[in-house]
Amino acid sequence: MKRLFRTGLLASAMAVGLGLSVANAAGPTNDDLLNDAKSTGDVLTYGMGHQGQRFSPLTALNPDTVKKLVPVWSFSFGGEKQRGQESQPIVHEGMIYVTGSYSRLYAVDAKTGEKKWQYDHRLPEGIMPCCDVVNRGAALYKDKIYFSTLDARLVALNKDTGKVVWSKKTADYQAGYSATAAPLIVDGKIITGNSGGEFGVIGMVEARDAETGELIWQRPTIEGNMGTLNGKESTMTGKLNASWPGDLYKTGGGATWLGGTYDPETKTLFFGTGNPAPWNSHLRPGDNLYSSSTLAINPENGEIKWHYQTTPHDGWDFDGVNELVAFDLKKDGQTIKAGAKADRNGFFYVLDRTNGKLINASPFVSKITWAKEIDLKTGRPVYNDDNRPGSPEAAEKGKSVFAAPAFLGAKNWMPMAYSPATELFYVPANEWGMDIWNEPITYKKGAAYLGAGFTIKPLYDDYIGALRAVDPKTGKIVWEYKNKAPLWGGVLTTAGNLVFTGTPEGYLKAFDAKSGQEVWKFNTGSGVVGSPVTWEQDGEQYVAVVSGWGGAVPLWGGDVAKMVKDINQGGSLWVFKLPKA
Repeated sequence: MKRLFRTGLLASAMAVGLGLSVANAAGPTNDDLLNDAKSTGDVLTYGMGHQGQRFSPLTALNPDTVKKLVPVWSFSFGGEKQRGQESQPIVHEGMIYVTGSYSRLYAVDAKTGEKKWQYDHRLPEGIMPCCDVVNRGAALYKDKIYFSTLDARLVALNKDTGKVVWSKKTADYQAGYSATAAPLIVDGKIITGNSGGEFGVIGMVEARDAETGELIWQRPTIEGNMGTLNGKESTMTGKLNASWPGDLYKTGGGATWLGGTYDPETKTLFFGTGNPAPWNSHLRPGDNLYSSSTLAINPENGEIKWHYQTTPHDGWDFDGVNELVAFDLKKDGQTIKAGAKADRNGFFYVLDRTNGKLINASPFVSKITWAKEIDLKTGRPVYNDDNRPGSPEAAEKGKSVFAAPAFLGAKNWMPMAYSPATELFYVPANEWGMDIWNEPITYKKGAAYLGAGFTIKPLYDDYIGALRAVDPKTGKIVWEYKNKAPLWGGVLTTAGNLVFTGTPEGYLKAFDAKSGQEVWKFNTGSGVVGSPVTWEQDGEQYVAVVSGWGGAVPLWGGDVAKMVKDINQGGSLWVFKLPKA
């Protein structure tokens, strides 16, 4: 009855006229989204809560009962459009919404696996996705389901019928822009980022009216570019030419391709920004703000509250796009509003999320060559200067450097999880390095804008991937699980003392959250590079994950790509449950 009054009698009457239940027509409210981390009967947001902790309070599944977890059904995405499947499902009132490669969206009955509807976005010729034709998920709000597409559009569909309500162009795909991240809904605004940093684009965070799709504000991530608010210029990002020479800021990269998180306590958006363009750092002296950074943004007007740059003057494509996960740090008798980030550059950062001040930074991989440490006073890396790729002239003489981590990162896009129960982060890491050298490059619209060559190599013979439990108070690794192939999927943790993640070998695996002991596994038939979720339905706990090998590793992985070339592709959604006793 409360939901009836909240949505209004008119909406209810329309729902009855369409033959829909009032609950289905209404959909989740802003309050529902804000409560997602605590609710157990659904998964309404990417990250299982705006903060991105990917923690479920469910306890039925635990190290003792997980052996009874069984597959219920598998739904195929169909056709020949396989490739990488990096999506996280959304679950609402018995329906699962999941995106697939090539900008597809499905609605599937959670109990039976029956498809209710399917939307195939019509992609134009000439799209230029950097790192496979992936999509990481959708956003649900009221009666609409939203997702971004590879031709840089934002599409809103009716959640019950799959019919297009509106479709908005967010950027020019012919200039190299695309979009792969799951949107974020905050106070009736749909917040998105963009992709395309390898093509000399300008990173952007923008907010639109979730009902109409009309633009409210835009915030460029590269210094010198002008933001907008309500159709007019607002403020410049940073200061013109403060850390970028000449006109390079106009093609400076900094794409926000992973999307963001939101902290309702401080009313702040957190978006990571990608690599500066071009990769060749000799062409752009300076810190190159705000690339390879975390930006704290006011969701009302797009203004930057604070920033923290993890790799100033990035010359290795370490990016800085990794998610900032809000959590309460309990240390020395105090509780600090903190945020944690496992950066591609190999360091695990803990920041004060109210002001961006560094609390702690420590390695979460075994080999970091580009920096000695992070200075806790300045927050800046102490560089190993001889590990920066040299000038293009040096490369012509056959000189390169071996740097670790590789540019695919100590942790790439795959989201980590945090458990308030164990007070540990669970980080999917990779151990690899690269030969890298710089090359001459000039900007051309729609062409790759790298200025570097590279070959990725594994550091060890017995493993590349490592799931690691990290204590944010000390930075110490509490336990680790080593995997032969790289880890490329997201992580889920639960109050039942479990950690779930997938492997390229096809397994969805569960571990004891305290000890790291493997307690369950199931082979899905293709590599798992999606993010698992869990919820409760009819008194039973469910787990779902998308299966389908792909992503950046087989495309950019060098020697590592050769090692995993025989892994079969796929495209399916697997659902498991713990049956009633």
